[in-house]
Amino acid sequence: MSNDMHMSTILLVEDDPILSETLRYNLEREGYAVINASDGVVGLERARRDQPDMVILDVMLPRLDGFSVCRILRQESEVPILILTARQDEIDRIAGLELGADDYVAKPFSLGELLARVRAIMRRSDRRISAPREVLDAGAIRLDTGSRRAWRDNVELNLSQKEFDLLACLMRNRGIALSRDVLLERVWGYDFLGDSRTVDVHIRWLREKVEPDPGKPTYIQTVRGIGYRFEAPD
Repeated sequence: MSNDMHMSTILLVEDDPILSETLRYNLEREGYAVINASDGVVGLERARRDQPDMVILDVMLPRLDGFSVCRILRQESEVPILILTARQDEIDRIAGLELGADDYVAKPFSLGELLARVRAIMRRSDRRISAPREVLDAGAIRLDTGSRRAWRDNVELNLSQKEFDLLACLMRNRGIALSRDVLLERVWGYDFLGDSRTVDVHIRWLREKVEPDPGKPTYIQTVRGIGYRFEAPD
């Protein structure tokens, strides 16, 4: 992942040659090394081979669509993923987040907005890497921030990067109601450009993995009008 000792590498998976070249040129001006791929299959191969610090991924790709690439990558890696979508439907944006993407940009977008989101994702990734190790225990849940592993009843949970960070934030503040805005700031960063619905999407998916009965959550409780609170049942 990115650090001060090397130039951060971005894998850009985009089949529009004009847009791809425009983004490559501007990302390189920002100081990033850029790897290009024009379809989903090649993009997945390059991600596995070159281990980039970040992936910018179009949704509408030949051979293998961006959502499929995102899902496969997230099963194999915690590399930050920024999705580009030409579709304005909210369900498409939520789908990308649920598959483990860190952020999304809807086309048409301004170059300044995209570069701002790239910088924000990179900063959040750097902060996560440099954070001190913690072991958090609450009820049947155990979480190790050093190995980035979590367990319930000694069974390991398969959490995405954001699910892990969200659970860690909630556990550190056990018994305290945290607003969606606070969770956005602490988990996604103060410079995240999304909205509070992002939190709700990730809470719903996290409950599916953490709660014995997601329909009746006992660990991650909704605080009406505020946000969420973590409690450990007796």
